[in-house]
Amino acid sequence: MSSKPESLRGREIVLAGGAGGIGAAVAALLLAEGARVILSYRENRARAARWADSAVVVQADLASAADRARLLDAAPSLYGLVVLAGDPARVADPAQTEAVMLRSHEVNYLGPAMLAREAAARMAAAATPGAIVLISTMQANALFPGSTAYAAPKAALQHAARILARERRGAADIRVNVVSPGVTAAGMAEASIASGKYDRFVQENVIPRFGRAEDVARAVRFFLEPDNYVTGQVLCVDGGMTL
Repeated sequence: MSSKPESLRGREIVLAGGAGGIGAAVAALLLAEGARVILSYRENRARAARWADSAVVVQADLASAADRARLLDAAPSLYGLVVLAGDPARVADPAQTEAVMLRSHEVNYLGPAMLAREAAARMAAAATPGAIVLISTMQANALFPGSTAYAAPKAALQHAARILARERRGAADIRVNVVSPGVTAAGMAEASIASGKYDRFVQENVIPRFGRAEDVARAVRFFLEPDNYVTGQVLCVDGGMTL
């Protein structure tokens, strides 16, 4: 199914955590199609300010119920939600493992899952068909040693998304899907790529190249298409790495 360039024009789409990296590519794509974008950030005000002329910019910590409500209030005719917020949850010292895992649960699972549920409830109350896209990671679909703090909450997020899709399927036509990027040269993975951590996957022909933010943005756009017939699915945009 190909996207229709005019089908998102004027539709309100919230990009939670969409100020940089993959979010920036999604925002640029949606703005080019005439969508009304509401973009949130947690801490990096300077990066978010670059979007002030083209999008509504809202500061919001998704772990806060009040912030989530304020973010959704900025989209009274909400059609779409894309949750890009996340934390790499890297554990530099084993003594920090528990603290990192607790924070990861909050940022990578609890906040996004609650925002998705609250957005779906608003869509249903308004009898507005809509689309929700959550961003996960290839690490939730395959086993990577040392990734527990990051991957486990993302795997839980995928399951929560499928449950929500089941709950909202049918007459309300609220679709919920997940995009799981692979090694993408944007956002969290940029530093790892620069360090050479993933070079062997290209050298050994596991993947043809590193992913680009635009690869993920196109997958998100696919799920946002109003006449899309897909819900409750996880799409890996990883060049085949998790195979």
